[in-house]
Amino acid sequence: MDRNIRHLFACVAVAGAAALVAQTASAQQIKLMTGPQGGSWYPLGGAIQNIVETNVDGASVQVLPGAGIANVKGIEAGKADMGFANSVSTVDAINGKPPFDGPAKDTCHVATLYPQYFQVVALADAGIETPADIKGKAASIQPKGNTAEAISAHMLEAYGMTYDDLSKVNFGSYTDAVSLMKDGNAAVFTLGTTVPAGAIMDLASARDIKMVPIPDDGLAKMQALNGGYKRGIIKAGSYPGVDADVPTITYATHIIARCSLDEDVVYNVIKSIAANVGDLASIAKAMTGVTPKDMAFDVGVPMHPGAQKFFKEAGAL
Repeated sequence: MDRNIRHLFACVAVAGAAALVAQTASAQQIKLMTGPQGGSWYPLGGAIQNIVETNVDGASVQVLPGAGIANVKGIEAGKADMGFANSVSTVDAINGKPPFDGPAKDTCHVATLYPQYFQVVALADAGIETPADIKGKAASIQPKGNTAEAISAHMLEAYGMTYDDLSKVNFGSYTDAVSLMKDGNAAVFTLGTTVPAGAIMDLASARDIKMVPIPDDGLAKMQALNGGYKRGIIKAGSYPGVDADVPTITYATHIIARCSLDEDVVYNVIKSIAANVGDLASIAKAMTGVTPKDMAFDVGVPMHPGAQKFFKEAGAL
């Protein structure tokens, strides 16, 4: 073969290999852990998938079910690249507190989204006025790995109880909990989500309900277990039959990512989300009007360099 032709083939081969490498580098699949079906995180994950795939060249998003604690563990195990989490449980992960076995080393904060409310709903005729009255009752609690389950355990501990002090405990989905409550097979249901919660509205359509307050002494004892718990108020009128403000606990939903995830990937994701907040607000009303300044709020978790880059450009840091 002529030397010039061999040289031409070699150049073509090198160019082709370079193009393949470039294509591989630009094609980025992001595994995003969300929440259980029936909650707000799963549809929010679908909205983010659409935003990112529409606005970030070469990016694809795989939406996976999950839960606040499980998502942090998934990030740490390399099973996910990004995910939703709750500030209180992520701070526990960073500090290596239960239910985590040791300090999280590869979990970084990307963006604060909106407040979540820990909600304790009881059947109106169950005689539950405060968390102390849950003793001896049947309860429906979120599955292990869900932040609301960990908060439920803290609430019981603050009032000198464990799950063993309840007559029955079901660890299941929102749908399962509502069914149990409607049938009278559970007297109380705990969950952590936005207000109003669709599951509670569903329950209230069939049974009279009572939102159980967490008073100041209970909050103080729970804050001794996790300093991230803050006072929150479920406003009067949020649910049928709730005619007065109900004090409870609030914390933040935020996006986390592997600290080792490429800086440009995180930068492009958060930039596209910030530019399309309206798409998320249509699913979670609490995100209406959220700005980059709100999203840059410090929740006590180290911020990913890609997020830092975007928020600095946006004048939010």
